[in-house]
Amino acid sequence: MAEFPPLYIQNSLTRKKELFTPLKPPHVGMYVCGPTVYSNVHLGNVRTFLTFDIVYRYLIYLGYHVRYVRNITDVGHLTGDSDAGEDKISKKARLEKLEPMEVVQKYTNDFHDVMRVFNMKSPSIEPSATGHIVEQIGMIEAILDRGYAYQSNGSVYFNVRKYNEDFDYGVLSGRKIDDLINNTRSLDGQDEKNDPLDFALWKKADSSHLMKWPSPWSIGFPGWHLECSVMSTKYLGPQFDIHGGGMDLKFPHHECEIAQNAGATAQSHSVRYWMHGNMLTVNGRKMAKSEGNGFTPEELITGNHALLERGYSPMTVRFFMLQGHYASPLDFSNAALQAAEKGLERLMSALTTLETLPTKANSRNPDVDITSLSDRCIKAMGDDFNTPILISVLFDAVKLVNSIASDHIAIDATQKADLEELFNGYVFDILGLMREDKGSGNNNVESSALLDLLVKLRGNAKSNKDWQTADAIRTALGELGISIKDSKEGSTWERD
Repeated sequence: MAEFPPLYIQNSLTRKKELFTPLKPPHVGMYVCGPTVYSNVHLGNVRTFLTFDIVYRYLIYLGYHVRYVRNITDVGHLTGDSDAGEDKISKKARLEKLEPMEVVQKYTNDFHDVMRVFNMKSPSIEPSATGHIVEQIGMIEAILDRGYAYQSNGSVYFNVRKYNEDFDYGVLSGRKIDDLINNTRSLDGQDEKNDPLDFALWKKADSSHLMKWPSPWSIGFPGWHLECSVMSTKYLGPQFDIHGGGMDLKFPHHECEIAQNAGATAQSHSVRYWMHGNMLTVNGRKMAKSEGNGFTPEELITGNHALLERGYSPMTVRFFMLQGHYASPLDFSNAALQAAEKGLERLMSALTTLETLPTKANSRNPDVDITSLSDRCIKAMGDDFNTPILISVLFDAVKLVNSIASDHIAIDATQKADLEELFNGYVFDILGLMREDKGSGNNNVESSALLDLLVKLRGNAKSNKDWQTADAIRTALGELGISIKDSKEGSTWERD
């Protein structure tokens, strides 16, 4: 079996940085909580999925065979993010006068479009909650059989106190059950739960609920937390290597996943390494739609937002995000984006310079130490995927390339090939950056995928009578020499 360089991961479960040792090397199983597809993707989502795109890319680069599972939540996620409120997708379907699956398809397509624009790799498997209702019912039955759940008026709830007698509810988040009891509202007489700490595994649906299925307990729908327990273990086994998601999912979503898995199998830890990406902030405040500071990708690219001075290309945004460690908050600003834009341009310019460097036979230069640069890159990524340190090493490589070019230092073909391999491996394969063809104005990218997305988003804006956004997209593309042609069949673009 091949030897792999050491890789240390900050494990949210143990709160320690631990050497990564997969269960069945060279195979790795990784599950990441995907989007609830009821609205357009915002940049906070993009950062989370970028984090695990880097993890996926680096594991593949090292030679691991990775099965990457990322789900689509298309039922069960209620507006209260717990057991209260209306299903988010059903609510959107009612507001837009659509079938729920039309909403799901619309925003799943949008999610995939955005992932392509930011050059995210597709997962190995992308299962949906509605495609696994039978398996979710099966897990509920297993939890009931072990005594960690109970029925109430056609719904099924997980018994947190009973579970805590045998396991530790709060092991991931660090919350203590006594504190949770003190900080949880008391039950009123109408509540189906035996205890306010309990959470839904299955909810009985009333007549107004659009998405519902038959079960042994009622016509209803699964709880939000259940789908990830079911789909992760179905495709990766009862124990697997990495589970990832945003920091906001640590409690209650991931805590409930751990409880469900243990409640169904009696194994206390199904996941070896829990990883959590931190949030984007704007002027120190969490980026969120409710704060009025959440950017959609099209707003960022076109610059059509009150907080943006101008638009920025997708690779500029990707590079900006990679300059912060995934587990740390990252503050979003025009100044930071413009600095990232200049840094990315400098990096790509060095790659162009490297390609044109002449070589001289039998002139290996001992001062050109590529092995040291490579070792530092491996060490940076091996330290919990530390992309900021990796980028600093790559800029040392940029200085080397520029020095070779300006001082006319002779290198041989092997040294040049080694430098090209280092840049190609870390800049393109691992960091996932791409060269961008730039037109006039704002340095916006002219890739076909981006243009297709912008035209589609303009069509959505027109449908919603959001003429300001539609006009802003047309204007921004016009400045790049791109014309939009409208017809009865839809809109297309062409270069002037």
